[in-house]
Amino acid sequence: MKFHDLRNRCGLLCGALVVAGTLSCSTSDTAPAPQLQLVSTSAPVAKLTGSWPQWRGPARDGVSTETGLADAWEEAGPPLVWQTEGLGGGYSSVAILQNKIITLGKTSDGPQIQALDIDGGKPLWSTPLGGNSSPNSTPTVDGKLVFALGYDGDLACVETESGKLVWTKNFLKDFAGRVPTWGYSESPLVDGELLIVTPGSDEALLVALNKQTGKVVWQTKRPENVAAGGHGGAGYASIVISHGGGTKQYVQLVGGGLVGIRASDGKLLWSYTRVANGTANIPTPIVRDDLIFCSSGYGTGSALLRLSASGDGIQVQEEYFLAGNKMQNHHGGMILLDGFIYCGHGHNRGLPICIDMVTGKATWGPERGVGGGSAAVVYADGHLYYRYENGVLALVEANPKAYRLKGKFKMASTRGKSWPHPVIAGGRLYLRDQDALLCYDIRRKTKL
Repeated sequence: MKFHDLRNRCGLLCGALVVAGTLSCSTSDTAPAPQLQLVSTSAPVAKLTGSWPQWRGPARDGVSTETGLADAWEEAGPPLVWQTEGLGGGYSSVAILQNKIITLGKTSDGPQIQALDIDGGKPLWSTPLGGNSSPNSTPTVDGKLVFALGYDGDLACVETESGKLVWTKNFLKDFAGRVPTWGYSESPLVDGELLIVTPGSDEALLVALNKQTGKVVWQTKRPENVAAGGHGGAGYASIVISHGGGTKQYVQLVGGGLVGIRASDGKLLWSYTRVANGTANIPTPIVRDDLIFCSSGYGTGSALLRLSASGDGIQVQEEYFLAGNKMQNHHGGMILLDGFIYCGHGHNRGLPICIDMVTGKATWGPERGVGGGSAAVVYADGHLYYRYENGVLALVEANPKAYRLKGKFKMASTRGKSWPHPVIAGGRLYLRDQDALLCYDIRRKTKL
């Protein structure tokens, strides 16, 4: 698998094996909801709630606080509760807030922001996003507002309850951005009253907007030493917050390297380019105290950086650099737990590995793994959930001493490369798969 395979958009799965009804709904402020096919394999649980409001979860670190989850899977895997079809193409995952699921997809009506009911995937509303291509980004839900970014640089704010459009921006028209080779892919970051995004242009590498109005608060110029790599300065990662060196800052892996931007005014604090590959920088960086861990594929490798105060700025020091044959995360993300990093290692591969963050030494792995291609990883209740590109899911004990597989299964259906990251909320595992969304019950069984 190569990231440029994003161009090869997956078609819809033909020949459904079940009979399902077609549902639709609309509001006066939005486009009609997508025509969805609902497949229920068991009775939905009423009043389900959960919270995974943005890319990689509440803290953007892939870590869920859910408990009471199964610590092993039967051969068939956890029960499939329901399956929804008709969401359209794209690699967007889902955001969940209480009783709503929000996702993006390109339907016959173009790219859409879509809301579904959490109980069974019933469509609630659908709003045009803009552009022409299938979205890569995962929307961000912030209470009453949803923020979504399209492949072509269309940024939209809509109401969570109704989907009514509040404001829009376009990275190309408003900030002179350039669409990266495989499209804009970051998930917008909400920080208080600000919305932070990455147009990636020379004059607006990063931008802070008033989340209520879309008005520009500040924007950061691209530094000369950070090349506009990857045929667009934005890269494919998402922004995280750090307080390294005693200064609140936004850390982003852009096309030409890693940057730290002061949160108060958009001033560039530091940059680091060794970890950039010039083709596609994808993984979201890991932040812990004064440390930043970053990785990229294409044979590049990984680095641990230490931030310290230096006058009005920040000094960045490389603690170590790991060559690509030692540790590289192409895409799929990395999990930091108790000082150890878990992820899938290798370009176009998801070989399970655990490394000590401070030393960079592997405590186990890379292991062969049970699936093929890259692997997206999240954590909940003592276990890692690996979702492989070929649709295989693996449950692995989060143990720095040894790789311990606790279960595996193949998704009920696959429509192409299984790149969207898994989401865990309310005892459920949600897997977006191009046109479909699958919901599994991963709760621990109650003994009678």
